[in-house]
Amino acid sequence: MGFFDFFKRKELAEITTLRKGIEDRDKEIELLQGRISALSKYEGIVDAEAEIARQVSEAEAQIASMQRELNEILDNAKVEFEELQAKRKEQIDNLTQQVEALSAQYSSGLATYKELEKAIALYTDNLELADFGVYEPHFDFDTPGSYKDAITEIRERQKNLIPEGAVKGGDGISWNGSLSQGQVMVRGIKKVMLRAFNGECDSFVANVDWNNVTKMEERIRKSREVINKGYQRQGIYITEHYMDLKIKELRLAFEYKLKKHEEKEEQRAIREQMREEEKARREIDAALAKADREREMYEKALEKARIEIELVEGKKQEKMQAKITELEARLQEAEANRERALSMAQQTKRGHIYVISNIGSFGEGVYKIGMTRRLDPLDRIRELGDASVPFPFDVHALIFSEDAPSLEAKLHKVFEAKRVNQVNLRKEFFKVTLEEIEAEVHKSNATIEFTKTAEARDFRESKAKALEAEQRSTPYTSAFPEQLYG
Repeated sequence: MGFFDFFKRKELAEITTLRKGIEDRDKEIELLQGRISALSKYEGIVDAEAEIARQVSEAEAQIASMQRELNEILDNAKVEFEELQAKRKEQIDNLTQQVEALSAQYSSGLATYKELEKAIALYTDNLELADFGVYEPHFDFDTPGSYKDAITEIRERQKNLIPEGAVKGGDGISWNGSLSQGQVMVRGIKKVMLRAFNGECDSFVANVDWNNVTKMEERIRKSREVINKGYQRQGIYITEHYMDLKIKELRLAFEYKLKKHEEKEEQRAIREQMREEEKARREIDAALAKADREREMYEKALEKARIEIELVEGKKQEKMQAKITELEARLQEAEANRERALSMAQQTKRGHIYVISNIGSFGEGVYKIGMTRRLDPLDRIRELGDASVPFPFDVHALIFSEDAPSLEAKLHKVFEAKRVNQVNLRKEFFKVTLEEIEAEVHKSNATIEFTKTAEARDFRESKAKALEAEQRSTPYTSAFPEQLYG
C-alpha cells in the first residue's frame, strides 16, 4: 500500500467518525424537539424550553466545529495530494527519459549487431547466412575456352594498370625533409597494399562457387575498404577501377565454372541419350531377328501344312485347313511386327512422349514429360522408377509421334516457366495440370488418351500401413496420413 493510499484511508476513517457524531447529534436534536412538542402542553414549565434551546445551541455549535475540522482535513488532504501528484509526475518524467535513452541505446546496438552479423556472414560460407541475392550472369561466351581467354585478358589489364592506376595518392609526402625519400616510402606502401589486396582477391577467385559468388564480390569491396582505411591519413588508396577489374575476374572465374558444369551436364545427357538410343537399337534389332525367326518358322509350318492337306480327307482336312488359316494369320502378324521394327529403325524421329507422375516422391500436380524411342515405352518408365525414387511412376499418357523430339521440345518450351528445377533444364518435371498438357498436345494434332487419376498404389498402401501402425501405438488418438507422409 502506497503512502497516498494509507493517508486516504486514514482521512476517510476520520471523516466517517465525524459524520457519525453529527448523525448522533441530529438524533438528539430530534429527541429534544419531540420533548419540546410534548412539553408545549404545559405552559407553566418555562425552564424546560430554555434547557432545550440551550442544548440545541450547544449541538449546533458542536456541529459547526466538527464541520470546520472536516474542512481543514479536506484542505490538508488536497495539499498533500497535489504534492504527491507532482512527485509522481516527476518520477514518470524521469522514467520516460530513461526509457527513451534505453530505446536509443537499443537501436544503436541493434544497428551495430546487424552490421557485425553481415560482416560475419560475409566471411562465413553458411548457406543460411548467404543473403546477398541471386547471381545474374554478366557474360555470354559459348565455350569454357572463351572464358579462359577473357580471364587471361582481364589479368593482363590488371598488370598494365599497376604501374600508374592501381594505387594512387601520397604524391606530396616527404621523409626527414626529403621528398625523394618520402616517395620511396610511398612506393613501398603501395606495394604492400597491392600485395595484400591481390592476395585476398586471388583467394576469393579460387574459392568462388554458386553459393558464395555474391558474397565474394562483397569481400573484394570490403578488402579494398579496409586496406584503404589503414592509409587514409597518408592519402594513399587502391582505385575503384582496379577493384572493378578484380570483380570482373571473379565473375569470369565463376561463370567459367558454370560453363564447365553445363558442358559436363550436356555430355552426360548426350551419353544418356546414346545409351537410350543404343537400347532402342538393340530392341529393334532383337524385334527384327525375332520377327524373321517367326516368319521363317510359320512359312515352313505353312508349307508343310499345305502339303499334308492334300493327303487327308473329311474332318482331318477341315482341321488342317483351320490350322493353315491360323498359321497364315500368325505369319501376317510376324511380318507386321517386322515392318514396324524396320520402320522404327529407319525413321529415327519416331517415338513416344510419356507423361508420368510420382506423388509419393514429388507431391501432387508435378509431372515428368519425357521422350523414348523404345519399342515398349513402359520399359523406360519402369527404369525411371527402379532405384532413384521410393515409389514407381504412374503413367498418365503415352503419345506416339512421327517427330517425337520436336513435340517434346515444344511442350518443354510452352511450360518453361512452370519447371520445378529452374536451373537444370534437363530435368523434365513441371508443375502443371493434365488439362494444360492435353490442350497443348491437341494443338499438335497428336493422338492422346489421359488417365487423370494417379493410382499411386505403393504410396497409398504405405500411408495406410503407417496410419495403422500409428493407431496401434496410440489407440486413443488418431493420426491423419498427411501428418505421416506430408
